[in-house]
Amino acid sequence: MGFKEMVERDNAAVMLNVGEFAEYRTIKFDGNEYGHIPVVLTNVKQSDRTVLQSDHMEGVYLVTAKAYFNALDVGGNIPEKGKRFEIDDGEALGKPFFRKYRVATSENAMGMICVELEAYDE
Repeated sequence: MGFKEMVERDNAAVMLNVGEFAEYRTIKFDGNEYGHIPVVLTNVKQSDRTVLQSDHMEGVYLVTAKAYFNALDVGGNIPEKGKRFEIDDGEALGKPFFRKYRVATSENAMGMICVELEAYDE
């Protein structure tokens, strides 16, 4: 077994272990839904956004996050920059609630997909 294979195995056994770091979530991107897969969602934060002088949208903040998941769980598909990405964030009124983001960057690093996400919120 080579180094890359060992890293891919460790990603699934350690980083995406739902007993330690990951949570089962449903994600949607590129018209596909991938249900009940281990996802690590980190760095979810809300911050002031850059406001231009001609901008009159007060009270709107930039929300950023990073999502990590196994490439095998999504058939090797990588979300494209600028496209919509949705991730379930619990339930509301008895139905799954999906938080909507835009993909800022995405990459596949030895079987682990890392997606940087952005959204605007009030």
